[in-house]
Amino acid sequence: MDDQATPDPTMTRIIEAVQLGHRGDPTRAREQLTALWDDIGPAGDALHRCALAHHLADLQDTAAAELLWDERALAAAADLTDDRATRYDRALQVRGFLPSLHLNLADVHRRLGDTTRARAHLDTARGHAAHLPADPYGDLVRAGIEHVDQALAAGSTDRLDSHPG
Repeated sequence: MDDQATPDPTMTRIIEAVQLGHRGDPTRAREQLTALWDDIGPAGDALHRCALAHHLADLQDTAAAELLWDERALAAAADLTDDRATRYDRALQVRGFLPSLHLNLADVHRRLGDTTRARAHLDTARGHAAHLPADPYGDLVRAGIEHVDQALAAGSTDRLDSHPG
């Protein structure tokens, strides 16, 4: 049985735009996601807002702009229910999103020099990490938590390699 519960054209458009960014066209990806955000609106489907804002944050040119999108992703997650998430993919649960969302906020606050907020979000990410699966995604987020923790300890505000290893 496939985990895809219900076809979702908006999620398909989000994924297609994200793939553009991964293939080396971040400007076009950012433009498509921004246009889609305008279509969805700030009160639109919480799954769409969360996924879109989470990915759009990574495509920003400045840490301040990234922070805005990371905050939007976390706000959308607060509106998201497991019922809505599982209608898209039977395996999704909101608590599985939280470690990554808080990790991203910890990292952007660290880069902006706000170590207090960075530490608070990092602690929250670490607390939610117990809900991550023992799989490559969970391993990636857990490694990211440690990577940001090390950067904070070193006093670094530099952008980190996304995939430390």
